[in-house]
Amino acid sequence: MRGKVVVAHGRRPCYESRSIGVSLFVVPSTKSLDCCLAPGFSSSVIRPWQHVKSERVGDYRIFSVRSDWKISPKTGQPHNFYIIESVNWVNVVPVTPDRQIVMVEQYRHGSNTIELEVPGGMMDPGDTTPEATAIRELREETGYEGENARVIGEVFANPAIMNNRCFAVLIENCRRVHPVAFDFAEELVTRLVPVDEVPDLISSGKIKHPLVIVALYHYELLRRKGSLA
Repeated sequence: MRGKVVVAHGRRPCYESRSIGVSLFVVPSTKSLDCCLAPGFSSSVIRPWQHVKSERVGDYRIFSVRSDWKISPKTGQPHNFYIIESVNWVNVVPVTPDRQIVMVEQYRHGSNTIELEVPGGMMDPGDTTPEATAIRELREETGYEGENARVIGEVFANPAIMNNRCFAVLIENCRRVHPVAFDFAEELVTRLVPVDEVPDLISSGKIKHPLVIVALYHYELLRRKGSLA
């Protein structure tokens, strides 16, 4: 990285980088940074990095990759980061009238393993809400449908390298009323798991998908609070 520190008259030093062709001030006013922070955190502790520019470097059907240049608020040096861009995801917690969770087993190519998971998927362009995605995915993957679909949790998929979010949607009183409609590369088997067995399945490593565990934990939190009928 070739560059030099440039002092602008009457202002703070800035870092001029020849490789990215910009000169930006290192530390903007902390007043403008508070909007970027989670509630309860102060900009005097951790400051956001100033964005310089972005460029698309790859498109891979279900996600794309962009390159971000940002300025470190600590050193004033520019750095390059690669970000995976994806639409938001939805995981469904479908519960039957007799308190069983409708789960699926499927082969995962990343880990080359068969995983026990909840139904879920990507939000399609025609899905107006996470609930709409959840209802569609539950029906396509298992043939089940239910009532009172609602978001019970929301997390970042992986804030280190991804820009999307993952929603947990609870659907109650689920019953199988439709044939399944798998995507071209899907092969799933439906499993009914009693709600009370889920903690042991997680602690024993039978359920390993982290975002599935998060969705089930949000459901467990509702149970603990007595928020379920």
